[in-house]
Amino acid sequence: MPHTQHPIELLRFNTCGSVDDGKSTLIGRLLYDSKSLMEDQVEALEKSADLTGSGQINLANLTDGLRAEREQGITIDVAYRYFATPKRKFIVADTPGHVQYTRNMVTGASTANLSIVLVDARQGVIEQTRRHTYIAALLGIPHLVIAINKMDLVDWKQERFQEIRDEIEDFLPKLDVFRDVKFIPMSALNGDNVVDVSKNTPWYEGPTLLGHLENVHIASDWNLNTFRFPVQWVNRPNNPTDKTLHDFRGLSGQIASGIVRKGQQIVVLPIGIKTTVKDIWTYDGSSEEVFCPQSVTLCLEHDIDVSRGDMIVGLENLPGSSAELCARVCWMHPRPLTAGKKYFLKHTTQTVQAVVTQLESKINFDTLEPEAAPAALAMNDIGGIRLKTAKPLIFDGYATNRLTGSFILIEQGTNATVAAGMLSAPTEAVKPEYTDFAI
Repeated sequence: MPHTQHPIELLRFNTCGSVDDGKSTLIGRLLYDSKSLMEDQVEALEKSADLTGSGQINLANLTDGLRAEREQGITIDVAYRYFATPKRKFIVADTPGHVQYTRNMVTGASTANLSIVLVDARQGVIEQTRRHTYIAALLGIPHLVIAINKMDLVDWKQERFQEIRDEIEDFLPKLDVFRDVKFIPMSALNGDNVVDVSKNTPWYEGPTLLGHLENVHIASDWNLNTFRFPVQWVNRPNNPTDKTLHDFRGLSGQIASGIVRKGQQIVVLPIGIKTTVKDIWTYDGSSEEVFCPQSVTLCLEHDIDVSRGDMIVGLENLPGSSAELCARVCWMHPRPLTAGKKYFLKHTTQTVQAVVTQLESKINFDTLEPEAAPAALAMNDIGGIRLKTAKPLIFDGYATNRLTGSFILIEQGTNATVAAGMLSAPTEAVKPEYTDFAI
């Protein structure tokens, strides 16, 4: 019997935590010890060794690429790195620790399957620890690793590790999002429990960080139950030299959730016309079945007036629709958010005008509890708001679907992205413009 080659899974993860907790060093250690670097990268890294200290190479240089980052010894922008092992492929986002760059952390974590929150064993749990853990929960990241770093500076004391673990486990029930949480004692600088098992932690029986990243179960992270396909582009090649493309008309985009097959009945929203999927095209050609998060082109059985911003869905578990929305937002702009302000709201593949009608709450990061009716949301605040859009959105709750349940707010005039938002679950299912209309 021929051997079937299964594709290697891709895990997206981010690192976060406070300043100088060792995020960039940890990623550098992962890349260096897993032998995921090119020879010229290793050579350049060794030549730029930080000789001001012990003469060790500065692993943070692998991700801190901006001159300002190297001068200040901090991470400012999000840096993405790709590496692979025989078991799995990885994309890692190194995100900033400064409070003023929280918005950058949100950007880097928005597509992650797993979040690594670093804690300095000397400092313990601080506000940024709670803030970043809360944001990871807010973004619906299912897997969490608490990397208790710099254990060598507290003499590898198990008691200190347990103190920090107990404090974090005390507030984790308030978040109630993560499918699994792993606590790992380590030294990113020296490589203890990063790729190789440390002899300094005989009391720790769990996996190394890389061992956990290679084996954590992510197959069920995507929603495969409800089909959602926001239309990004009406694909009309109009190629007169190719007869097969001369009259081709397809609908291109990324599958937000679910599975779709040839011959499957679907409904186009908001108009509500039902038809069937005639053909499915991927990069590799025609396909019988596709699933999220693939980018595909769907050809429908009938020529329906479909535009960018429309959504193709399955007949089961219809999404919601409303022009009045409840959401949680992370505010990203120096100018505070107040009620009555108007913005552009980008949701999936469409952009509509919206007004913030009410500020309902603001999160207190000392208690992780909401404070009611704030006067404004300042930069990096997280709170609950109400919005009204110029036309109804077709959406799911963020907890159900991270793609159809998220949005960004864009400032009119400057086109600056000012907020990332997560929608609450709809109160009622969509009511198509033409009920029970099928071709």
